Amino acid sequence: MKQKIIYTAIIVVLVAVLGFLWFFIVKTDNKATSSSNSATSSVSSAENGGEFGSPPGGGGNANVSYSAVKEITSDTKITKGTYKSQKSDENAISASGDIDVTLSGITVTKTGDSDGGDNTSFYGTNSAIIAKDGASLTIKNATIKTDATGANGVFSYGGSATTNNSSSDKTTVNISDSTIITSKDNSGGIMTTGGGIMNAKNLKVETAGTSSAAIRSDRGGGTVNVDGGTYKTTGKGSPAIYSTADITVKNAELIATASEGAIIEGKNSITLENCKLTDTNSTLNGQSTTYKNVFLYQSMSGDAASGEAVFTAKNSEITTNKGDSFYVTNTTATINLENNTIVNNDKSGYFLRIQKDSWGNSGSNGGIVTLNLKKQTASGEIVVDSISSLTINLTSNSSFEGIINGDNAGEVVLTLDKTSTLTLTGDTYVKSLTNKDGTNSNINLNGYKLYVNGKLFTK
Repeated sequence: MKQKIIYTAIIVVLVAVLGFLWFFIVKTDNKATSSSNSATSSVSSAENGGEFGSPPGGGGNANVSYSAVKEITSDTKITKGTYKSQKSDENAISASGDIDVTLSGITVTKTGDSDGGDNTSFYGTNSAIIAKDGASLTIKNATIKTDATGANGVFSYGGSATTNNSSSDKTTVNISDSTIITSKDNSGGIMTTGGGIMNAKNLKVETAGTSSAAIRSDRGGGTVNVDGGTYKTTGKGSPAIYSTADITVKNAELIATASEGAIIEGKNSITLENCKLTDTNSTLNGQSTTYKNVFLYQSMSGDAASGEAVFTAKNSEITTNKGDSFYVTNTTATINLENNTIVNNDKSGYFLRIQKDSWGNSGSNGGIVTLNLKKQTASGEIVVDSISSLTINLTSNSSFEGIINGDNAGEVVLTLDKTSTLTLTGDTYVKSLTNKDGTNSNINLNGYKLYVNGKLFTK
């Protein structure tokens, strides 16, 4: 009897132990499953980030490997020659290290789709030509064609994995009198990342794929200087210029037939001087909800630091065939316009729209904009939503004809000097008005009403 009781007790203890172990295993498995689902959700969210560039991703390039048909690691001069890459994630020509390289009269072709990911857009692993690791590369009279996904034409990678170029090795590409044609997606013309430097003169650049800006940059940005040439895109999400860098373009023609004309992401800039920018934003891309030409925003993808986006145009022609001329969302921005011809052929398009959109945190994803007009004639409607604000400065014989904040939604500060004029084409609402002309003779109400801080303005 006593022995039977002992056996029963042992069985009870074993059952209890097994039950505890089963409970522990199930709970652990559930936690792992929950963690896995959470990680998947996070990645999916991140992938909604940089719609015009590459998918957002990790930081450094520790796991990036390169291969090239022609690897140049010492001072070299090459005159003429044909170079072909047909493999995935392979460059046709690579120049790397503290070297000076000159390539003249060469022909380069690149096929072989990339395996995807950030490496092609951040580090140039599938581009036709790449300079990296501090190289100085000069290209003259070249013909460069790519017919592969992720195959940028000419790539300058400065080695920095941060958004502020803090560790750039100053890799520099100088390219002139050359033709670059790319056919597939994620294949820009000239591409700059990681704090690289790109100097381009008199190029003919044409791209046809999606996310394939003619003048393109991505994470880490850098410095891009363009003088002369024609830069044309026909793909969705492929502006003539996409800036996560400081980009200056002079004496050039910029054409986008399906995308925005020029885009600035985050704390970066575009400066146009004596340029012609023509845009027909015929196709919406990714998270975009509106058609526009010049677009300033912060995508939150991690490819560009947050801060002030600056667009400057001087002595240029800016033509919009569909949508708004200027559009700002989810960022602080300054728009400087001096002596330009600005035309919007879309009767429903605004001159400037500042509002919330698909990026950022709802309720705080409007725009904070300063618009500086100098020797500038401008017309149209300016829209400012309830979570956005605008400061307008008219100087040096500037004029604005149109409606400002007609819905009385946002906050507008307006300043005119004695030489500048304001003509209304609809009721306008501003929080404050500073006019250096004490007689207000430079304000033409034109039969409409101007409200200043809620009070009707009278001369």
